[in-house]
Amino acid sequence: MNILFVADPLESFKIAKDTTFSMMREAQRRGHRIAVCEPRHLNWRSGGEVDAQVREITLTGDAPVWFTESGRPRRALRTFDAVLMRKDPPFDSEFFYATHLLEQAEREGARVFNRPAALRDHPEKLAVMEFPRFVSPTLVTRDPAEVRRFHAEHGDIILKPLDGMGGTGIFRVRADGLNLGSITETLNGNGTTTLMVQRFVPEISDGDKRVLVIGGKPVPHSLARIPQGSEVRGNLAAGGKGVARPLSARDGEIAEALGPVLAARGLLLVGLDVIGDWLTEINVTSPTCFQEITEQTGFDVPAMFVDALEAALATR
Repeated sequence: MNILFVADPLESFKIAKDTTFSMMREAQRRGHRIAVCEPRHLNWRSGGEVDAQVREITLTGDAPVWFTESGRPRRALRTFDAVLMRKDPPFDSEFFYATHLLEQAEREGARVFNRPAALRDHPEKLAVMEFPRFVSPTLVTRDPAEVRRFHAEHGDIILKPLDGMGGTGIFRVRADGLNLGSITETLNGNGTTTLMVQRFVPEISDGDKRVLVIGGKPVPHSLARIPQGSEVRGNLAAGGKGVARPLSARDGEIAEALGPVLAARGLLLVGLDVIGDWLTEINVTSPTCFQEITEQTGFDVPAMFVDALEAALATR
C-alpha cells in the first residue's frame, strides 16, 4: 500500500513523541510505502488533477537524521492508496484551502483521512456544542456583555480563542473578575473575534485527559496531561506532565456515544479532551499522544490506527 502523509516539515518532527512518526513507523513495519508532502506542495492546475511534489522516504529510526529519501516525484493524490491529513493546527485560511484541494482529490478518487469536509465541519472547540449533555456550561460569543453575564453566573471561568492550540491564549478569571475586561478585549479584538468561555472545572488539577477514538472505538487508555506548578493548563506544549490511565466510566461513556457518530462523518481519528466528567474539545486535525500511551501502558495505539486504516480501505 502507498500512503501519503500531508504534514508539517519532516525536519520539525520530534520522533521521540511524534504521533505522525509513529503512524509512519507502524505502516512501514507492515510493508507499506511512505511518501510525505506539506500543504504548500499541493497543486491543482485547471483541467488537471490535484497533485503534489512528494518526498518518498524510508524510516531508519536514527536521530537526528531518521529517514532516507529516494526521490521527489510529482504525483496525483488519487494514485495513493491513502492520503493522511496530519497538518498541525492552527486551522487558518491556508489549512482551509488545503481541505478544498483535498476534497477535489477525493472527487478524483483519492481516499483522504480524516475527510476534508469533516475537518472543516468540526472546528475543534466549537464541535463540543453539538453534544450538550457532555459539556460543562459554555458560551461562544464576541459580546463582552455576554462574557460578563456568564462570569457573574459562574464566578470562576476559562476564556480561550477558538483557533488556539497547545494551550495558547487560555486565561482563567476567578470570582473577583480581575482583568476580565482586558482579557476579553485581548481575545475578542474589541468585539471583532469570537471566543469561548467555559465554567472552570477544578478537576483540571488531576489532568486534562486525551481520549483517543479510532474508527469509532476508544483506545482503552487516556493520557492525562497534568498542570505543573501554578499553571492552569495541562497541555504538554504548555509544560503539562503526561500520565496514561485506564478510561474512567465517564470517559468511556463519552467516547462510546461520540465515536460512531464522528466515524460515520469520515473522522477516522479523533482526540476527545475531557476534564473531570466534562468534554472540552474534539480534536480532529492531528490528534496526538500515541507514543506516550503506548510506552506507558503497552497498548499499541499505532497498530490500532493502522488496523483501522486498512479496514477502511478494504471497504471500497
